[in-house]
Amino acid sequence: MAKQRNLILIGMPGAGKSTIGVLLAKRLGVSFLDTDILMQTGEGCFLQETIAAYGIDGFRSIEERYLLTVPPECGVVATGGSAVYSPKAMCHLRSLGPVVYLQIELQQLKERLGNLDARGVLRMPGQTIDMLYDERCPLYERYADITVFAAGTTPDQVVAQVLRQAWQG
Repeated sequence: MAKQRNLILIGMPGAGKSTIGVLLAKRLGVSFLDTDILMQTGEGCFLQETIAAYGIDGFRSIEERYLLTVPPECGVVATGGSAVYSPKAMCHLRSLGPVVYLQIELQQLKERLGNLDARGVLRMPGQTIDMLYDERCPLYERYADITVFAAGTTPDQVVAQVLRQAWQG
């Protein structure tokens, strides 16, 4: 049997990490792990409830704890959009396999996201989606081994592009 290949997906909420992650896992015949769901089931509440109960710093600490539990044979991992705030967690995730940044333009992101609070998007009080995008994009770029433009294409096209870039040469 071929050696397991892990892929770690990062990007803004709404970039398609969960959708693309499931498709990649099926295509590769490996497990799929969504760290937002891991955290929600572990904490017994929705992300927005964790943010409300523990604040931004508390949420980041809890998220980091869950990210550090991702096992070596993880398959495809879709991280929460705020995973990149933890250098320690990102170091761990990068050790597991290539990190793929699913990049999306701000305008398309706004169309996809809707209500940020209901979605459990971690942000400072008064921080707009534009400000959050400007803050996070450099972090995604810093940690990415591969960048794939995930907007304006079908999920299958994104999957093909990720696979081509992840294992070229």
